Amino acid sequence: MSAATLLQTSLSDLKLVRRGKVRDVYAVDDDSLLIVATDRISAFDCILPTPIQRKGEVLTALSEFWFEKLNQVVANHRITANVDEMPEAVQRHAETLAGRAMLVRRAEVFPVECVVRGYLVGSGWKDYLRTGEVCGHRLPEGLQESAKLPEPLFTPSTKAEHGHDENITEDQVRELIGAERTAQLRDTSLRLYSEAHEYARQRDIIIADTKFEFGLDTNGELMLVDEVLTPDSSRFWPAESYEPGRSQPSFDKQFVRDYLETLDWDKKPPAPVIPAEVAAATTARYLDAYRLLTGKEL
Repeated sequence: MSAATLLQTSLSDLKLVRRGKVRDVYAVDDDSLLIVATDRISAFDCILPTPIQRKGEVLTALSEFWFEKLNQVVANHRITANVDEMPEAVQRHAETLAGRAMLVRRAEVFPVECVVRGYLVGSGWKDYLRTGEVCGHRLPEGLQESAKLPEPLFTPSTKAEHGHDENITEDQVRELIGAERTAQLRDTSLRLYSEAHEYARQRDIIIADTKFEFGLDTNGELMLVDEVLTPDSSRFWPAESYEPGRSQPSFDKQFVRDYLETLDWDKKPPAPVIPAEVAAATTARYLDAYRLLTGKEL
C-alpha cells in the first residue's frame, strides 16, 4: 500500500461523529463539521479492503469545483477546503488532511437521496425491464439500455449508511418530508443535473445519473451538502464512445464493480481484495474525470 493512501483517520482533539463508507466526519464546533474523504471504496454496499490512491483528493477537489460552479442554483455547506484556513485543532493534522478535507456548515439533512437519471442504466434499467417504470415513472416501450431518457427523472431513494439504499416514489418522499419540501428538492435536483450535464457535455463527458443530498441551515434555508457530482456519486461516460444498446465505459467506480462481477463472491462482507492493476486503473479514471471536467491536472 502506498504511503499516499488513507483508509481511515483518527484525529486527536476532534470528536468523530460518523465513519461512513468513504468519509470520516468530525465535530469541530457547534456550527461546523470536518468531512475527510478517505481512499476507501465501496461496491455493492461493501467497503473493500483495497484503497484507491488519490481518490479522496479527487472527491474533495471535484466537489469543491461543483460547489463553486453551481452556487447560483442553490447554496451549499462548504466553508473551505484549505486546511490553512481551518481552526487550529484541524491544522495540527495538516499532513494527513491536505487535499482531502472540507470544513462545512452543519445542516439538518433530509433522509432521502435525491437521484436524477438522464439515461436508462443500472437499477433503473432493471426496473424498466421488469415493470416498464422507473420509481413510479412510466416510460415509453422499446427503450434500449443506456438510452437517453425523454427528460431527466427525479428518482429518490432512502439513505443507508450501511446496507442497501432502496428506490422510493415521490409520493413516499412527500410522506417523509411534506409536499412543499419534496417539490423544492425535486426542482433543485433537476436544475442542478441539467446545468451540470450541459457543462459536462461540452467537456466530452456524459453525466448519466447522479445523486444529491440536501439539508437545512440554522435559518431553515436549503443547502446542498455532502459530495456533489463526483465519480462516487455519479455515472460519467466518455461522450465520444457513447452508444445506446449496451453498457458504457465509464470514469467512475463501475470499473471496480465490473471486476467484482467476475468473481465468485456473494456480495456480502468481507469484500475481496482487488488487484493492484485494477486499483491503479480506477485511480486513473478518477483523475481523468477531474481533468476533463475542470480542465486542470490534480
